[in-house]
Amino acid sequence: MVDNSEFDDIPGTTVFTATRSHEGFHLNQFCMSLMKAENRERFKSDERGYLDEWPMTEEQKQAVLDRDYNAMIARGGNIYFLAKIFSTDGVSFQTAAASMTGMSVEEYAAMMLHGGRSPEGVRSIREGN
Repeated sequence: MVDNSEFDDIPGTTVFTATRSHEGFHLNQFCMSLMKAENRERFKSDERGYLDEWPMTEEQKQAVLDRDYNAMIARGGNIYFLAKIFSTDGVSFQTAAASMTGMSVEEYAAMMLHGGRSPEGVRSIREGN
């Protein structure tokens, strides 16, 4: 397997690599299943039962149950697939993204309207600069 450890040095960013894609395959396929109304209804009526039909890790399943999008991404989830979960929940992309940053929806919107996060600050976790 390819060593992608250099990507893990970017503060506040999880790069979706081939390794993460492989790890998150079933999580992302579960998300895609939510494109069908009948699957959304099955999931909403028994989340754990529906998740148990998928060969995901327990950590992935718990992240879905907790709606911990950062944990899902760390375990191979792709934000474009995860959008199916928050859409199923009736949550906007902006609201979900704000929750991932620890900001309120208003703070997140203001940040994005003013050009996003500043490029200034810590650029490397290992080097602290």
